[in-house]
Amino acid sequence: MVKYKIIFDREGCIGALACAGVAEEYWIPAEDGKVDLKGATFNEETKKWELIVGEEAIDVNKVAVDVCPVQVIIIEKIED
Repeated sequence: MVKYKIIFDREGCIGALACAGVAEEYWIPAEDGKVDLKGATFNEETKKWELIVGEEAIDVNKVAVDVCPVQVIIIEKIED
């Protein structure tokens, strides 16, 4: 099964909330005006939030990548 890692640089987020507008099941507005990636874990080494997902989550999150004005969301394929 194909797996992907969504990597979110929350520090660089400006709170445009565009990702939440297109993928609300993954991107949740937070109290500080930014967003949180639902279910993500913080990687101490990279200082970024990461979430492993399957193919079913990719199309909507690719849209979130495209609409982010500061490009703080990356999707990497990690398994075939």
